[in-house]
Amino acid sequence: MYDGLSFQFLHQAVSWLLHPVLYGLYLLVALSLWEIGLAFGERFGGLAALARHHDIPSLTAIGRRRIERADLIARIGPMLGLMGTLIPLGPGIAALGRGEVQTLAASVAVAFDTTVLGLLAGVIGYALGRLRRRWYDQLLDQVETK
Repeated sequence: MYDGLSFQFLHQAVSWLLHPVLYGLYLLVALSLWEIGLAFGERFGGLAALARHHDIPSLTAIGRRRIERADLIARIGPMLGLMGTLIPLGPGIAALGRGEVQTLAASVAVAFDTTVLGLLAGVIGYALGRLRRRWYDQLLDQVETK
């Protein structure tokens, strides 16, 4: 019913995804750290400077963009982490069937590391999204009451 060539092609195509997923995770973690720095800047001065302009549509647009960026990190991080978990497990399990325990150990290590990186990015994105929602809601309330 299924030929070996189809499975080899499928396995090879999925294996090619591992490096882009790893680079995506590195980029996402770096972006998360960058966003932490931006959030400190927002909290300790940036929001007050925005409030002085009293431009509600502009504040809403800026807040929406920043919250969406944090939400994107929160959603994509765990997805890439899961992909990075599953991709090396296939070859690792196959290696176990051949008695290559070292290959399995390396595959499992990559799987766990990518899971942790994905969850780290997700946690940072989630926390930043929640904080920014609160900050921008308070800022809009403050500007509207003036």
